[in-house]
Amino acid sequence: MCTLVTLYFAEEVPLMAYQPHHLSDSAPLLDSPQQIGFDNSKSKLDTSAVDNASSNNPESSYEINKNAKHPSPMVEEEQNVSFDGPGAVLVNLLTSLRHLPPAMLSSLIVMALSWSVWFPFFLFDADWMGREVYHGDPKGNDSVAVKAYDAGVREGAFGLLLNSVVLGISSFLLEPMCQRMGARLVWAMSNFIVFACMAGTAIISLVSVNKYITEGIQHAIGENRAIKIASLVIFALLGFPLSITYSVPFSITADLTADTGGGQGLAIGVLNLAIVIPQMIVSLGAGPWDALFSGGNIPAFVLAPLFALAAGVTATLKLPNLSSGSFKSSGFHFG
Repeated sequence: MCTLVTLYFAEEVPLMAYQPHHLSDSAPLLDSPQQIGFDNSKSKLDTSAVDNASSNNPESSYEINKNAKHPSPMVEEEQNVSFDGPGAVLVNLLTSLRHLPPAMLSSLIVMALSWSVWFPFFLFDADWMGREVYHGDPKGNDSVAVKAYDAGVREGAFGLLLNSVVLGISSFLLEPMCQRMGARLVWAMSNFIVFACMAGTAIISLVSVNKYITEGIQHAIGENRAIKIASLVIFALLGFPLSITYSVPFSITADLTADTGGGQGLAIGVLNLAIVIPQMIVSLGAGPWDALFSGGNIPAFVLAPLFALAAGVTATLKLPNLSSGSFKSSGFHFG
C-alpha cells in the first residue's frame, strides 16, 4: 500500500538541466549495447559532418550555431520524450530485465529462495514459540493456556533480541570473510546454516508436540526447559546468516553490473523484486498451507528448510566467482 501511494503521489524533482549526451545510471540496463554503440557512432559521424560543413562555409556555421541556440519545437519534443508518470519506476525495472548480465538471473533465484525461508520465520516466530514450544492458545477457554501463549510470545521477542545482537556482531565479520572465502561461498554458507536452523525448528516442533500428546495437556502446557533453550539458541544463530542476507547479495549485484558502465542502482531495484514477490507469496499462501495440515506453524517450518537447501545448492553451483578485492571497506567518515 505504501509503495502504491508513493508511486501515485510522488513527483520526481530534476537535479540538473537537460544534457543531451548524458547517460543515466539506468541507461546501460534499459538500452541494449548495440543501440548504445549505434547512437555513439552516429553522434560521431554527425559531429564530423558538422565540422566539415563549418570549415567550408562560414554562413552554414552561423546557421548551425543559431539552430543549436534555438532548436525547433519538433526537436525539443523528441528530446523530452521519456518514461514519466507514476508507473515509470515499474516500467524501468521490468525493461531492465532484458539487459541484465546472465549471472544476475542466478542471483535473483537465490535471493527469492532465501527470502522464501526468512518470511515464514519473521511472520510466525513468536507465534511458534507460543504454540509449539509453550503449548499455549491465544483463543483458549483455559486461562492457563492463554498465559502460556503470552509467555511464549514474550520469549520469542527475547529470542529476536538475541538474533539482533548476533546480527550486529556478525556484520563486522563479513568483509574479512568475503575477502578470504569469496562472496559466493559466504552467501551459499549462509543458506546452509539457515537450512540447519530451520530443520532444527521443525525437529523441535515435532518433539514438543509429541510430548504434548504423550504426557497429556495438564503436564505439557508451559515450556520444557531443554526445548526452550534449544529454541533460543536457534533464534540467536539465525542472526549470522541474516546479516549475510542483508548485505552480501547487494554487493554481488553491484559487482556483476559494474562492467555495464552503470546501472547498479536499477539492478538492485530489480533484486528487490526477488524479495517482495516471495513476501507476497508467503503472506497469501502460508495460511492456507498450514490449514491443509490442521493448522499450526509446523507445515511452514518444515517447508522452509527445503527452500534454504535449494538456495544453498543454487548459490554454490550457479553464482560466479567474484574478485575478493572488490570487498574492501572505505572506512568510517565523519563530518
